[in-house]
Amino acid sequence: MSNTVIVKEWKKFRRYKDGAEYYGFSKSVFERLAKEAGAIYKVNKVVLVNCELFEKYLESFRLD
Repeated sequence: MSNTVIVKEWKKFRRYKDGAEYYGFSKSVFERLAKEAGAIYKVNKVVLVNCELFEKYLESFRLD
C-alpha cells in the first residue's frame, strides 16, 4: 500500500473557491477573512485574494 501525498503549489493570488480549499476554510469564511485582511483585488469581474496579505493577517490570530 503506497501513501500518496498531494501538495498544492503556493500561489500569490487565488480565487475564493481555490483559496478556501487550499487553506481549509469554507468559502464564506475565506471570503470574510480575506476582506478583513484587505487582500481583495478585483480585475474586471474576477476577484482575487493576495495570499501574502492573507497569510500575514492569519498570523495575527496566532496564540503564543
